[in-house]
Amino acid sequence: MLMEILRYDAVVIGTGAAGYNAACRIKQDGRRSVAIITEGVNLGTSRNTGSDKQTYYKLGLGGDSPDSVRRMADNLFAGGSVDGDNALCEAALSVRCFMNLCELGVAFPVNRYGEYVGYKTDHDPFARATSAGPLTSRFMTEALQKNAEKLGVTVHSGLLAIEILKHNDSVCGLLCIEQDSGKLVSVKCPDIIIATGGPAGIYADSAYPTCHTGSTSLALEAGAKAQNLTEWQYGLASTSPRWNVSGTYMQVLPRFVSVDADGNEYEFLADYFRDPYEALSAVFLKGYQWPFDSKKVMSGSSVIDLLVYRECVLKKRRVYLDFTKNPFGLETIDYTKLSDEAYSYLSKAGACFGTPIARLMKMNSPAVELYRGKGVDITKEYLEIALCAQHNNGGISVDKWWRTEIPGLFAAGECAGTHGITRPGGSALNAGQVGSLRAATYLCAHPNASVTDEEFNSVCSAAADRHSKLLSGILKNETNTDVLIHNAQRRMSDSGAAIRNTGDMKKLLAVTEADLKAIPATAAVSSEDRLFTYYKLKDVLTTQAAVLSSMIDFAETNGDTRGSALYYDSQGELREGLEELFRFVSDRGNSRQTVQEVLKCGEHFVCSYRPVRPIPSDDDFFENVWRGYRENGNVY
Repeated sequence: MLMEILRYDAVVIGTGAAGYNAACRIKQDGRRSVAIITEGVNLGTSRNTGSDKQTYYKLGLGGDSPDSVRRMADNLFAGGSVDGDNALCEAALSVRCFMNLCELGVAFPVNRYGEYVGYKTDHDPFARATSAGPLTSRFMTEALQKNAEKLGVTVHSGLLAIEILKHNDSVCGLLCIEQDSGKLVSVKCPDIIIATGGPAGIYADSAYPTCHTGSTSLALEAGAKAQNLTEWQYGLASTSPRWNVSGTYMQVLPRFVSVDADGNEYEFLADYFRDPYEALSAVFLKGYQWPFDSKKVMSGSSVIDLLVYRECVLKKRRVYLDFTKNPFGLETIDYTKLSDEAYSYLSKAGACFGTPIARLMKMNSPAVELYRGKGVDITKEYLEIALCAQHNNGGISVDKWWRTEIPGLFAAGECAGTHGITRPGGSALNAGQVGSLRAATYLCAHPNASVTDEEFNSVCSAAADRHSKLLSGILKNETNTDVLIHNAQRRMSDSGAAIRNTGDMKKLLAVTEADLKAIPATAAVSSEDRLFTYYKLKDVLTTQAAVLSSMIDFAETNGDTRGSALYYDSQGELREGLEELFRFVSDRGNSRQTVQEVLKCGEHFVCSYRPVRPIPSDDDFFENVWRGYRENGNVY
C-alpha cells in the first residue's frame, strides 16, 4: 500500500528560509539525522516574493542609536497580543541569525567602515531595518539552500504532507502523498518542524505568490492550538504578478484608475479628496504606511486602501496604477503644495519632476525592472491592484522554544503565531530565522521519544487505509477541486478579509463548514496526479473555518477594531465620505494584553483567551548565567 517508508530523527516540512535554516542547524549539531519534506524546492513565499525594498529587521548595528536587546523586545511586545518570551528571543538572537546570513553570502549593505547602517520601517522607533533589495528573502533562501546542500541535508521534493502521525498523543511520524503519482509515503520520525509559511491559500485577493498555499490545517488537525488568527496584514498589491506596491511605488505619486465593465475609467480618489494635493500627500504616505492600519483611517493613508476596496469589492470594478501620467490631469505637479514630508523626501531624492515612471526610474529603477522581469512593463502598461492579504501575524501557538503543545511538534516561520497585532516591518524574516534556530536547538538537546517499528506500523497502516479509501472515492471522470478552491477563496476575500461584518462572516462560516463536511462526496479528480488537490481544498476550507471562527468570536467577545481590519457595527462610527461602505467599531485597546487561541473540537473550532506571557525578568548576573550554562547549556 505504501510506496516506501522513510526514517529520520527529525523532519522539517518546507524549503523556505525558516525550513532550510532549521535543517541546517540540526545537521550542524551532528546528533540527529534530518531531512526536508517539500512540495517543491522552488515554491514558497520566501523564494518568490518581495517588495520595492524588502526589509530585514534586527538589532541596530550601526550609528549611535542607543539600542539594546531589551529595547527591541519591548518594541516587539508593544505590538499587542505578543508573548514576551518570544519577543525576547527574537531580539536576543537577531544579531546571531543576521550575521549567519551575512556569512552565508547574503549581501546586506555596509558602509566603508563595516557598519550595517539601517533605516526606519513601520512601527520602528530605531533605524533597525536593512535590506538586500527587492528580493531579500529569496537571497536568504538561496544562501541557506546552498548551505544545506553543502552540509548534505536530504530533501524529498514532490511530497505533500497530509497527516501528522501520533502515538499516545505524541509525534511518531508523517504521512505524505506523492504529487506525481498519488501514492502514499510515510516517514517515521519523532520530531517535526512545520515551516510551511502562512495560510496563503485562503484568499483570492492575495499578495502571496500563487505557488504558496500553506499547510496550517496540518497542525490544527493534529490537535495543535492556533492563536491570533484574526490578525493579518492587508495592503495594496498587484494581482498579476502578485507583488506589494509599497514604498517607492507609492512615493512617486502614480494615478489610481478604476475601470467599469464597459471600459470606462476615472480617477476615483477625487470622489473623496477635495484637494488633489491632499490626495497626493496621502498616496505618498501610503509608501511608508503600506499595511492597512485601522488607526490610520480617520487620519492617515489607510483611507486609500478603503477606496480601492470600495471600487473592487463593492462596485465590482477593476483598479489600476498608472505610472505613465501624472494624477488628476496635472501636466506638472507643484511639489511645494504637497505635505512637508512628501516634498522634503522627493526634493532630497531629486525627483521633483516629470511623470511617475520618470520619478520611479530616478529613485528606484530596480523596482521597474522587477515588473519587467515578470512580464509587465509599467513604463507603458497599467498595473492592476487590489487590497490583498499579505501576511498572517497569527498562526500555530508555540512556546519560547517554538514548541506546540504536542510533544515532538514545532512550528517556525510565518506559520508560527508569534507576531500579534502589529509588528515592525521586516520582523517576520528575523522571526523565521530565530524560531527555526530555537526549535532545532531544543529538539537536538531534548529529542522526543521514538516509538517501536511495531507501534509505528500500526499507526501508519490505519492512517494509510483511511486515506486510500478516501482517495479511491474521489477518482472520477472530472476534476473540480481547482474550481472549488477558487470559489472558497473568492468568498473569503469578499467577506472575511480587512472589512469584517459579523453577520456576513457567520453566513460564510456556515457555508464553509458545510462544504468541508461534504468534500469527500463532492470533490472529484480525473487522474492520480491530481489527487493531492483534494488535500489543498481541505486545507483551504479547514483553515478558513478556523480563521472565520476566530474573527466571529473576537467580534462578539471584544468588539474592538484593531490592527489591519475594521469590524462593522451598524451603530458604530461613520467614516465621512464612505457612507455606503460601513460604520465601524473604534479601537479602544481593550484586548491588547490577551491572546485568542483556537482549537479544533470535532467538526468545529472553539476559541478561548489567555493573558500574554510577559517579557521574562530573569536573574542575569553573569556568574549565575555562566554556572547554569556550564551545567545545562542554553537549553533549559
